[in-house]
Amino acid sequence: MYHQPAPEGKDPQLWHLARRRISFRRHLAVYLIINIFLWALWYFTGRTYYITPYYGKDYYYSNIPWPLWTTLGWGVGLAFHFMSAYVSTGRHTIEKEYNKLVENKNKQ
Repeated sequence: MYHQPAPEGKDPQLWHLARRRISFRRHLAVYLIINIFLWALWYFTGRTYYITPYYGKDYYYSNIPWPLWTTLGWGVGLAFHFMSAYVSTGRHTIEKEYNKLVENKNKQ
């Protein structure tokens, strides 16, 4: 995602957050489309499973469908993207925690 300054009259922090959320939604759409395609490809081409070398034999089939690896691997990256877009991190979180501490100190 490239950096683009907020339009005049817009809050720069909210603009940046909105861009991150839109970026995540696009990433999620691509993830779903590609993974649906891979799982359909696996299903319609005979549902072959992950082939692993085996001692004493040339290979054996495990019970793990091959598209699972891309779904899980990419899913980890997607989870981190979700956290950066929807979970408070960084300076905002520090400011929030600081304000809580100040409020607690003032109550005492």
